[in-house]
Amino acid sequence: MSNNRPGPTQLEQYPHTYSLTTRWMDNDVYGHVNNVVYYSYFDTIINRFLIEQAGLDIHQSGSIGLMVQSQCQYFSSVAYPDQLIGGFSVEKVGRSSVDYNIAIFKQNSIDAAAVGKLTHVFVNRETRNSMPIPPIILTALLSAKLKAN
Repeated sequence: MSNNRPGPTQLEQYPHTYSLTTRWMDNDVYGHVNNVVYYSYFDTIINRFLIEQAGLDIHQSGSIGLMVQSQCQYFSSVAYPDQLIGGFSVEKVGRSSVDYNIAIFKQNSIDAAAVGKLTHVFVNRETRNSMPIPPIILTALLSAKLKAN
């Protein structure tokens, strides 16, 4: 395993997992899921966690998380009709920001096909000024910290 990987690469290291289904339109002309689609998967996993585990109301909440940084490293291809598992964990929580580690696994695989590192900054929905992470969201994020290797 290379030391320059952006996050954990084993499914067991992720405290939360979510099923994902590839779609025909996810494949590109090279016969695999296009790189930009992984970012859609990442966004889906993060927001699913925030809604289901942290009680985020995406329509009414006074604060929202804006993505300010993202990166992805790819290790193996996935393609339609693969069934996938998304791993979710939190690497670091600050006053108004959170660093996520997200990984995409083929179903029945313990090794990540791709690993992403993304940063949200929480801002006031109206003013877009940064603000402290709301307490209920903060509690959920802290519960999703990375598992030890």
